[in-house]
Amino acid sequence: MSLPRIAIVGRPNVGKSSLLNMLAKERVSIVDSTPGVTRDRVAAVIELIGPLKTEAPKLMEVIDTGGFGVYTAEGARFNEIGEDLSKLSGAIEAQIEHAVRTSDLILFVVDAQAGITALDQTFAQVLREKADRADTRVLMVANKVDAENWEPYAAEASALGFGEPMMVSAQTKYMRRNMMERLYAVVPVAVGPDDALPEMKIAIIGKRNAGKSTLVNALAGEERVIVSEIAGTTRDAIDVRFEMDGRTFVAIDTAGVRRRKSIPDRIEFFAQQRSIQSIDRADVVLLIIDATEKVSKVDKQLCKQILDRFKPCIIIVNKWDLAENRKDRKGQPITPEHYREYLAKEMVGLNQCPIVFTTATEKKGVADAVELAFELFEQSRERVSTSTLNRIFEDILTHRGPTSKLGKQAKIYYVSQVAVAPPTIVLKVNDADLFTPQYERYLLNRLAERTPFEEVPIRLLIRGRAQEDRHKPGQRRHEAVSFTDFDDDDDASPQVRVIDFTKDESE
Repeated sequence: MSLPRIAIVGRPNVGKSSLLNMLAKERVSIVDSTPGVTRDRVAAVIELIGPLKTEAPKLMEVIDTGGFGVYTAEGARFNEIGEDLSKLSGAIEAQIEHAVRTSDLILFVVDAQAGITALDQTFAQVLREKADRADTRVLMVANKVDAENWEPYAAEASALGFGEPMMVSAQTKYMRRNMMERLYAVVPVAVGPDDALPEMKIAIIGKRNAGKSTLVNALAGEERVIVSEIAGTTRDAIDVRFEMDGRTFVAIDTAGVRRRKSIPDRIEFFAQQRSIQSIDRADVVLLIIDATEKVSKVDKQLCKQILDRFKPCIIIVNKWDLAENRKDRKGQPITPEHYREYLAKEMVGLNQCPIVFTTATEKKGVADAVELAFELFEQSRERVSTSTLNRIFEDILTHRGPTSKLGKQAKIYYVSQVAVAPPTIVLKVNDADLFTPQYERYLLNRLAERTPFEEVPIRLLIRGRAQEDRHKPGQRRHEAVSFTDFDDDDDASPQVRVIDFTKDESE
């Protein structure tokens, strides 16, 4: 389905991000009074409800943009290490221009309480020229009309030449319904098959400057998000919709994660929170590792976040062109196999995750990562019948059951898969204490071999007779995750799949 696009534009601090959040009825964009908080195009698919119950809802894609002239306004021009953020102005304005050029409707937002400024007038002239070339309609929005007494001030926006403004307060929701009804009247109906909802969501996470935004741009084939040598350029969690081979998915680009004590202000704190929350929203996580640097404490913390949420994960070793064939401590060239062994030692818990070696700047390995993500997505939604699970567990216990110092024998009364994504298996047994964490890991590795869940986490709930789950609600069950580092001489862990784009497929 081709959704109508609505771009929200204007100078800094007029409430563009608050307006998007109001329309979406959730916190999509970070809101703060500091100029330059929003830098990229932040998009959300929103359902508009008509004024009459008989009217069908309309879907639209609303795009928040950075403030025009952001670093000419007073504010935080330099970051915490003295980098000049004005270098980003050109990239931010290029994002605004792209939004104007590709949108069906422009919402030009001004601050009713501040009045019309010189920057508003400058941007109105720029917008008039660009909108005319793109044949795009522009609607004025006077924001921060918190009460009736602000309405005469909002009417001054008519002087910018785009007609009578829609009045609203994104914070207090004053006149919100009027604005929604007016939007409903002018937004075109989406056309094409009903595929607006994406099939899969991929969260792209990692520490700063690991190449997350570059990876998204490689997928998009354009400068969809700003890439800069300035660390921390991305702040919002940015959803970018894609279609590949007839399948739709959303890639969530996130702010680079760093150690908590290094976070300089609340904006960066909110950005970090959005990054972690994107793991919850995602069906599959791409954990980006910078091949030119050692695995850091931040990388390991992200590993823990993924494990805690039972999310399918692909490890993306980015910037591989810069690391391949470097010499290790023994003077040997670094190969994908060497790096896989290194990751197995450093990233304990994710040793069953597929690994893809990429050079995002050259788009190498990117398509492989997406294809693998779809495979894991499908794995996590598989179901195994109760009869099949009973046979599998009977065979496992016959081969090797849990041991008890008192000679008590473990019995399984029934086993059933009760959920997908993550696949959740409930085991009813005579005594849950017989199933030690070590034996649970053994069970999970055997399950990975004999079920479709070879590379995705399995949540295993073991309940004794006349007992509830012996793990308290909310308690982390790391032993019940199939991404484990279990060393068993008799039964080796499943082989990790490694994708090396440097090899010729004909070999």
